[in-house]
Amino acid sequence: MLADDSPVMVKARELCAAITEDSRYLELQQQVEKFLDDDSAKLMYQSVHERGSELQQKQRAGVELGAAEISEFESAREELLNNPVARDFLDAQGELETVQRAIGKYVGMTLELGRVPTADDFAEADSGCCGGGGGGGCGC
Repeated sequence: MLADDSPVMVKARELCAAITEDSRYLELQQQVEKFLDDDSAKLMYQSVHERGSELQQKQRAGVELGAAEISEFESAREELLNNPVARDFLDAQGELETVQRAIGKYVGMTLELGRVPTADDFAEADSGCCGGGGGGGCGC
């Protein structure tokens, strides 16, 4: 199945080509590139990301966060989200991750079910029945 010329790998390359040729994907890539070219937006993003990680580590360690440091973080985060380049990057990143998860879920369910999943299969998985990993009283 994984041989370079196998039908599965040929279709995988076709899927990848379809993604990279999609107009929405091209727009998202432009937003990412615009962000990567904007040193100010990147620095702002990095600063907020690092500060958020520090605060999470403190919380996990049981340290109570002070109102001032929470306020400072929220202010920096708001400033980041008010930057159109950074905001577009975050939106693009989220949308690309959603596409990646959806395609992964589709392929994963295909391998699990041994057939192409239907809309009902996805609905069942999302409701927690059988394929959703919990049984959930669905007669599984």
